[in-house]
Amino acid sequence: MSIINSLKGDKVIWIVVLSLSIFSFLPVYSASSNFGVNLIFSSVFKHVAIIFIGILIMYATHLLDYKYLRGLSLIILPLAIFLLLITAIQGSEIDGANASRWISIPIINISFQPSSLASIFLLIYISNYLSKVHEKKINFNNSVFRLWLPILLVVMLVLPSNFSTSFMIFSLSLILIFIGQYPIKKIILIIFSGIILSGSFVGLSKTYPDLVPNRIDTWSNRIENFINPSLDNDSNYQINRAKAAIASGSIFGVGAGKSSMKYILPQSTSDFIFSIVTEEYGLFVALIILLLYVILLFRIVIVSQKSNNYFGKLLALAVGLPIVFQALINMGVAVQLFPVTGQPLPLISTGGTSIWTTFFAFGVLLSVSRNNANIMELDLSENVNE
Repeated sequence: MSIINSLKGDKVIWIVVLSLSIFSFLPVYSASSNFGVNLIFSSVFKHVAIIFIGILIMYATHLLDYKYLRGLSLIILPLAIFLLLITAIQGSEIDGANASRWISIPIINISFQPSSLASIFLLIYISNYLSKVHEKKINFNNSVFRLWLPILLVVMLVLPSNFSTSFMIFSLSLILIFIGQYPIKKIILIIFSGIILSGSFVGLSKTYPDLVPNRIDTWSNRIENFINPSLDNDSNYQINRAKAAIASGSIFGVGAGKSSMKYILPQSTSDFIFSIVTEEYGLFVALIILLLYVILLFRIVIVSQKSNNYFGKLLALAVGLPIVFQALINMGVAVQLFPVTGQPLPLISTGGTSIWTTFFAFGVLLSVSRNNANIMELDLSENVNE
């Protein structure tokens, strides 16, 4: 009971996050069964440990005052950009294409994705900047270096190895900036500039593939397969298997652990775990999962609206919206509403850095809601005393 009472903030968010996290043990265990007996337990144990650490991160973060993130973002964002640069320079390749996403920490030999760290602290940094200039007339010239340069650096460093993540970072940054009442004309100008820069990058990559390692061919194939799903080639293998898994699940599924597609569907524990969930537990459970993410979206907006601090309002959206958008994109890919992106399903897919940053984001969100509750209690006590 004392543990439950110590959980502050929005109780609905706590319930949804913990429910999805605990549920993830089932599909991860099932989807890992194509690894062999020894690797099954190794994969599941690792996932359980990562989730447990993630919950501790969320709990510890929700006890902190979110306002400390103002200064923290000024320190961690430059560090994250530096790590992105180191990761890009190391030049990991898959079939000749840039796949530099992970960096290894010396001594402890743990790998993580700097893009996860950079994306969340970039959005926190943007929230901090917009909250400071909220009551002032925003000067575009002054914001070029303080606002747009960090966005450009993060997006351009992530782009060569992960187009979908860089696109999400850029899009969510624009959404947050729009909500922060930045001049619309300037936002449109930035969008056109982004299109021109992206086009230039693609053209340069096509012309000098050895100079700029990238995954242009992979992106092109995914978009082509999305536009022409009837194409019979190896690139459609994943999505065809994913749709077959969903179709065989029907309304109530084939039963826990009885998926047949998990043996032949690549990335069944991460990118396409939603297909395995739907196959085993059916459309009914899949819709419940979708509903839970929609509930999270509503609670994120409510927490934002209840905050009496403009930084808190933006911060709640900055850390919450990316999680919901990523979940919707992952589920949309499984049913071919979007091209294959490689985005995991938050709280359910296996992972490491991405899971911990997700729990950290929820911790920040709960910190904002906890602060809202404390202010309401203070107001009530003052009214009673009067």
